[in-house]
Amino acid sequence: MGDIDRIRWRCRRGLLELDLVLEAFLARGYGRLDATQRGLFDELLERPDNELLDLALGRREPEARYRAVVDMLRADPGPAPAGGVGAARAA
Repeated sequence: MGDIDRIRWRCRRGLLELDLVLEAFLARGYGRLDATQRGLFDELLERPDNELLDLALGRREPEARYRAVVDMLRADPGPAPAGGVGAARAA
């Protein structure tokens, strides 16, 4: 299983709203993360669903070390474009 496949699997959650946010982020934002930020995103995926959704929707503020990643996650919470991961990078 490749790294992106592992991340995609970890982004499947029990809350539909969170699934939609994370799917959109994988399609539009994940490819812009550097290695350190990808590690921080991976750490964020350890959080409980409700806490992660609150972070993504701005109902809770992240710890300083996660600020840049959470800001990217919040930037475009809409549905993912057709084409999946990296589709937005080709535009």
